[in-house]
This record gives sequence, C-alpha cells and structure tokens, in this order.
Amino acid sequence: MEDKYALISTLVAAIVLAFVFGFIASRLRLSPIVGYLLAGLAVGPYTPGFTANTELALQLSEIGVILLMFGVGLKISIDDIWSVRWVAVPGSVMHTLASGAVGYISGLLLGMAPVESFVLGASLSIASTIVFLRAMEDKRAIKTEEGRIGISWLLIEDVFIVLAIVVLPAIVSVIAAEEADISIVPLLGALGITFLKIAGFVALMLVVGGRLFPWLIVQVAHAKSRELLSLGTLSLALGVAWAAYFWFDASFALGAFLGGLALNGSRFSHRVAEDSLPLRDTFAVLFFVAVGMLFDPSVIVRQPLAVAAIVAVVIVGKALLAYALMRAMKQPPQASALVALGLAQIGEFSFVLAGLGLQLEVMSRETYNLILAAALISIALNPFLLRVVPDSTPVKAKPQVAA
Repeated sequence: MEDKYALISTLVAAIVLAFVFGFIASRLRLSPIVGYLLAGLAVGPYTPGFTANTELALQLSEIGVILLMFGVGLKISIDDIWSVRWVAVPGSVMHTLASGAVGYISGLLLGMAPVESFVLGASLSIASTIVFLRAMEDKRAIKTEEGRIGISWLLIEDVFIVLAIVVLPAIVSVIAAEEADISIVPLLGALGITFLKIAGFVALMLVVGGRLFPWLIVQVAHAKSRELLSLGTLSLALGVAWAAYFWFDASFALGAFLGGLALNGSRFSHRVAEDSLPLRDTFAVLFFVAVGMLFDPSVIVRQPLAVAAIVAVVIVGKALLAYALMRAMKQPPQASALVALGLAQIGEFSFVLAGLGLQLEVMSRETYNLILAAALISIALNPFLLRVVPDSTPVKAKPQVAA
C-alpha cells in the first residue's frame, strides 16, 4: 500500500513541509532554503516518523534543475556568454583543478586512500548550478557581468562533470591498480568520444534548434491556447534535456540550457519564461528537500573534525581560489566576491560523483555522508555569505579583451 502512493506521499510531504518550514525560516529572517533543507531532513530516513521516497524525490528535483536551466537559457543570450569567455573559461578550468587538488590533499590528511581522496576532490570541486542561479535571481544579478561570468563558469563545469562521470571508472582503475603499465589509450578514447558527442549536440542545438524551436513555439501560440503553450514549453525543455542525456551523453542541465538558448530572442520567449516560472520554483524547492532527505545528521557527532575540514574546503578554500582567480583576471572586487561566494557550495552533481564512487567501491558510506553534510551546510550558509556583497545593477554585455 505504501509503494502504491509513494509518489503522491512524497510530493505532499515535501511541498507541505517545505512551505511550513520555509515560512518559519522567513519569519525568523533566515533564508527559506534553510527551511526547505530542514523539511527534507524531517521526512528523510534518518529521523523518526514518516519517511518519503528518496529516489523519487531526487528524480523530481532533477526536473527542477532542468526547468531552471531552461529558464536561464531563455534569459541569457549567446552574446552574453561569448562576452565573458576570457574570464569564464580559464577561471572555471583552473578553479575546478585547484579545488579538486585541495580536496584530494584534504582526503589524504583525513586518512583516506589515494583513490578515495581523488573522488572526494572531484566531488568538492563542483558547485551546484541550482543554488548559484537561485542566489543570482534573489540578488537580481543574472544579467550583470558577474552573473554572466558565474553562469558561463558553471556551464563549463557541467562539461567537466559529464567527462568525469564517463572516465571516472577508468581513472579509478588506473589509480587503484598496482601495475604501472596500464594503457591510457582507453581513457583518452572515452574522453574524445564524449567531447565529440557534446560538441555535436551543442552545434545541433544552436544551428538547427535555433531555427526550429522558435518556429514551433510560434505555431503553438497561434492556437491561442495558454494550456497548449505551457505544455509545449514543458515538452521542449524536458524533451531536449532527455535527448541530451540519452543520445549525446550530456547532462540534463546542459541540454535544457541549450534548448532555452535556442529559443532565446523569439517574440514569445518572455511569455514562455513567465508561464514556466511557478513550475520552476516548485521543482527547485524539491531539490533542496531532496538534499535534506539524504543527510545523516549523526555524522556531525561521529566525525565533527572531518565535517569541519571538508566544509572549510568547500566554503573557505573554493571561495578564496575563485576570488584570487577573478582578481588575477582584472575583475572588480565586488564582482570577484560575488562569483567567489556564489561558488562556495556543492550540490547535485557532487552527489552523482560521490554515488559513482560508492558503486565503484572506492568510497565509504561515511565519506559519502561527509560530502552530504558539507553540501547541506554550505547550501544553508550560502545566502548569508552573499548578503555581504552589495546588489549589482544589470549592465549590457560588453566584449572582453584577451589578456
């Protein structure tokens, strides 16, 4: 009987408790995100009472990521991304590698094996797209220069994630094996094939999708049915995300973003964005509830020093690295601080990499819980950290000059 209504029970518990705890948090002058995380903890498997279906909650939260990235694609044009390429590309690459190295060293200092430390570092190096975008929307900074840099930064990280998921089993085999003569050819081959697939999908979306999607939306709009337009928008976002994942080995988030980007600039894009906003907000909340459900609070009691160390890597280490890189690339202090603090968290894709480590039997359940603890704490603290940065005024995109 419980399994029969698992989806309904999970949705009801997640949405109702998210509203209750989010409202209480708001009245206490805290971020509603804190309430959403506590709502997830309340219906998770590590607290008494009703336990929601964690797997269903995670899949529902993935829809939130898809819709959010689709909405960002509707707002951010190709020119916006291209204008910050000289900052976002090198910044993202160097920040991901440096953050991963810090996480790797931290794992070794905590007594983990080299291969487990490697997976830990990879998991800590990636920021949550949905947390960053939510923060930028709250500060009305998506159309600012720093907002464009941060979004482009995360999109490049998204490509790293896809490559990491594909080649992590091979990398783990190389690191874990005692023999030193393992061929690296299969690893390079997997990387090359994945990169070509992603490049092909990007080209397909920008060339074909850029012409086809606006035409399709115009045809639906001519039917003069708001329901059909909303349904067509949802079909487009979910359909492109699904195609990216199953046919091109890309992530749902990257596919949804490119679908929105292809639709950007059409005469109905603003209406499409407004119609999908309530759905995006609802499923975005489910993401935070799902994070809370995964968290085992007893890990804080069992390993307080390890939790503190990993949280410090995520919040302090990643923020300092991002700030230093931004300043090195001649970015203003305010923009540097906003991007740095916005990246000082981990989220959905960190769980994916850590879960892959569990499947490969190179990461312990305890380390997995440490990553979840760092995610929950960093997500809860992120809105408070960003409050120290003054709000920015949106500006028009302007070309960057290569150094």
